[in-house]
Amino acid sequence: MSTPGPERVPSTVKVGKTSGQGKPPTSKSTPAKAAGSKPGGAKGGAGKGPKGRKPITPIKVNASRNWGPILVAGVVVLLAVGIVGFGVFAVIRDKQETSTPWAERARAISGVTDYRDKYPDLKQVANHKPGVLTYPVNPPVGGPHSSVWQNCNGDVYSSPIPKENAMHSLEHGAVWITYKPGLDPAQVEALAAKVQGKDFMMISPFTGLDQNISLQGWGFQLKVADASDPRIDDFIKAVRVNASMEPGVPCSGGSTTTGDVPATKAS
Repeated sequence: MSTPGPERVPSTVKVGKTSGQGKPPTSKSTPAKAAGSKPGGAKGGAGKGPKGRKPITPIKVNASRNWGPILVAGVVVLLAVGIVGFGVFAVIRDKQETSTPWAERARAISGVTDYRDKYPDLKQVANHKPGVLTYPVNPPVGGPHSSVWQNCNGDVYSSPIPKENAMHSLEHGAVWITYKPGLDPAQVEALAAKVQGKDFMMISPFTGLDQNISLQGWGFQLKVADASDPRIDDFIKAVRVNASMEPGVPCSGGSTTTGDVPATKAS
């Protein structure tokens, strides 16, 4: 039988005054206000009250920009500017060409020679002479000539033509393109393309040229080495028809004979 231990004294719990409803009045020391009773646990935790919670910074999501329409719009704007700019340039260029005398434009082309003041015969009109004639310029650019002109309605001659007839064509306003026999066929074809289908134009080989290609209008001449030379088109534009000594006379109805004019042939 065990010996009983010291007598235990029950602990006393002090209860404060009631509020009349059977509940103790609240006070600062009430356990409900204790830090440990806050929802969410310890201070600074995830369960911190609404007043103490830090605002959440929104995350910005950058949507990828669609560059397709922007690039298309840019190209359209550039094209529009280019078209307008070219139109303005063309108007100014055409105005300058119409306001500048054709002879002045012809002389402004690099390499062009103006013989009109040097040879008085170039100022005579209908200076018809028979037979083979000699000229101070090779190929000639005008002067005495046959009474029959060479047909110059975009005619492409594969053989030399009588220079006496060709001079009459120049008097009507034609541009005569000549080239060295044996010139590269591709260059001959390129030159022929500038003549075919164009009135007051003709082309033929010419023996004795000191350059591959020579262009003649009445009183004017341009010699170049290659058919791709842009001065060819400039010369044609300035001289064709404009250099005519007999304006309004056609290039059709002329001779299509090739070769030299016989010395005994009278016009």
